[in-house]
Amino acid sequence: MTSENGHFLSILGASLRSVITGGAGFLGSHLADYLLSKGHEVVLIDNLVTGAKENIAHLEGNPKATFVEADICDPFDVAGPVDFVFNFASPASPIDFDRIPIEVMKVGSYGTHNCLELARRKGARFFMASTSEVYGDPHVHPQPESYWGNVNPIGPRSVYDEAKRYSEAITMAYRRHYGLDTRIVRFFNTFGPRMRLDDGRVIPNFITQALSGKPLTVYGDGMQTRSLGYYRDIIEGVYLLATSDYQEPVNLGTHDEYTMKDLATLIIELTNSSSVVAHLPELKDDPKQRRPDTTRAQTILGWSPKTPLAQSLGETIEFFRGKMGA
Repeated sequence: MTSENGHFLSILGASLRSVITGGAGFLGSHLADYLLSKGHEVVLIDNLVTGAKENIAHLEGNPKATFVEADICDPFDVAGPVDFVFNFASPASPIDFDRIPIEVMKVGSYGTHNCLELARRKGARFFMASTSEVYGDPHVHPQPESYWGNVNPIGPRSVYDEAKRYSEAITMAYRRHYGLDTRIVRFFNTFGPRMRLDDGRVIPNFITQALSGKPLTVYGDGMQTRSLGYYRDIIEGVYLLATSDYQEPVNLGTHDEYTMKDLATLIIELTNSSSVVAHLPELKDDPKQRRPDTTRAQTILGWSPKTPLAQSLGETIEFFRGKMGA
C-alpha cells in the first residue's frame, strides 16, 4: 500500500517480512536491527564466507528473527510471505577480490539472479545494495548517479566492480521485463562496528594498525580521497529509499572528502597511538577521488548524514579496541 507521501506502509499495522541476504555481515546485520526496530520480521540468509554469527548473536531467541545458513548462488526459497528482499550479500573488501574472486563474481551474478527470482515469486519489493565502485576511477567529480563510470573490466578490482554493475543491469532488466518493483542504492565508503578485523578496507586497516602500534600503511602519496559514511546514517538512508516510490539508483555517502594521509593522521590522534604513517607503492586502479553527489538522496528522500566523523571513528575505534583487547 502506498501513502500520499510516497512511503510503503503496512496495512492496519500488520508486520512486514523482509529477507536480508548477507544478513550476518557488517551492513546486513545492522539493517536487520533497524528493520526489527520498525516492527519487521526478518529472515537472514548468509553462507558466513565473510559474515559472522557473532554479528547477529544478540538476535538469538528473538521470535521475529530467523537465520538460515545458505549460499544464495544456489537457487533457494523462503517459506511464507515476503514483502522485501534486501540483497546485501557480497564480499566487499580488496583482500577478498584476491582471495575469493570467483565467489565475488558468482554472488553478483547467480546470487543476484536468485534473489530477483525470489522477489518475483513472492511479489516482493527488491532492494539491490550496489556500490560507488560502479564509477571506477571517476573522471567526473563528485559522482552523480547519471555518470556511467570509468572501470577497468580486467583489472584487480574488476571482479567486484563488474559484479555490481551486472547486478544493477539485471535488476533493471527484471524491472523492465517483469515489472518488478526494484530499488538500487550505491554505497560510498561505509564503516562502523561489526567490520572484520582483517577486512582490508582503509578504516579497519588504519585502526587495527594504530591500536597495535604498527605503521599505518598508505598507498602511493596518500592524496587519494574518500568520503566516509557511518553505518547508522547509511542504514537510515536505506530504509528511506526502500520505503519510497523512487526506482532509479541513489547514492548514499557524505560530502566530506578526506585524503588517506589526513585520515591516517586523524586515526593516530584519536587512538593516542605512537604509530607513524608508512608509504607503500600505489595500488593498481586505486581511485584518485571518490565523493558522491547526494542531490537525489537529499531532494527525494530528505536524507543527509548526521554523525560527525570524529564521533563515528571514536565509536568504531572502541569496537575494534574491544575485539583486539587493546
